[in-house]
Amino acid sequence: MGINFLAIVVVTIFNFALGAIWYSPVLFAKPFMGAIGKSEEELKKGSNNIMFVCSFFAALITTYILAHFVDFALADTFWTGMQTGVWAWLGFVAATHIAGVLFEGRNMKLYLIYIGYQLIAISISGGILAIWK
Repeated sequence: MGINFLAIVVVTIFNFALGAIWYSPVLFAKPFMGAIGKSEEELKKGSNNIMFVCSFFAALITTYILAHFVDFALADTFWTGMQTGVWAWLGFVAATHIAGVLFEGRNMKLYLIYIGYQLIAISISGGILAIWK
């Protein structure tokens, strides 16, 4: 099989765009801001281009590693790619981040918003990577 680097870049852009929609007023901006205890003005004031560049590269790394998982799993349909993504999400996102809720007292609503975005992003990404070889 192999890794398609163009697919990785396109899927990363998709993930970035999905995040922009997920955390926008269309979906979860209000509950997200409530969960972190900040206003829209505070978020805008505290954000800078470096944050977005770092987030993009983090998404690129995640997509690159997911492409390897999809390849190792021999996923060759959208469905099997999505399944690979869901397993990766369950083991490396949902399971590892719950400790922050349990031991650090982090906000459960914030956890659910975060892992919900990751579930959608990683599962769809797995599907795309499986069919775009």
